[in-house]
Amino acid sequence: MNLPNKITISRILLIPVLMIFFLAPIDLGKIFIGVELPTTHFIGAIIFIVAAITDGLDGYYARRFNLVTNFGKFLDPLADKLLITAGLIVLVELQMLAAWIAIVIISREFAVTGIRLIAAADGSVIAASPLGKIKTITQIIGISALMLYNFPFGAIGFPFAEIMIWVATVMTIISGIDYFIKNKHVLFNSVS
Repeated sequence: MNLPNKITISRILLIPVLMIFFLAPIDLGKIFIGVELPTTHFIGAIIFIVAAITDGLDGYYARRFNLVTNFGKFLDPLADKLLITAGLIVLVELQMLAAWIAIVIISREFAVTGIRLIAAADGSVIAASPLGKIKTITQIIGISALMLYNFPFGAIGFPFAEIMIWVATVMTIISGIDYFIKNKHVLFNSVS
């Protein structure tokens, strides 16, 4: 187990902690940072952001020190999907995000994971594409902004969080289509 894989696993282990701060009936009061939000939600948002930052760290260390492994290529996108899914579910539960947006994003993630599993059964590993990485970044920014109640933009009435969620949804669809087009051979080879 190398350092990048340990960092990726830490991202997965932060997910239940994030969920507790958002969904457990804990009242630590509210804080005001240009917008008013529950302290537990602020802490949960910081945990989400820290977990998201580990995505960049594990990739950096893997490439910098030549520690790229097939296990890491599989685990890293899975950890991203779990983190994004957890964030979306939290936001839907708190009625801060429309369920259909979460369904579109999560459905794309399941479909891409399905293709990866089919490829893995044939001994292939499909790494993340540049569009997929952009999609992940926009999702992280949009989810983080919603979790932080649109801070700091809420203070001036600019709907940054909502705009970023729309951008993330569009990027999710575009990257999903791109992924299927580029990897259609995986599907067609598995049918025959």
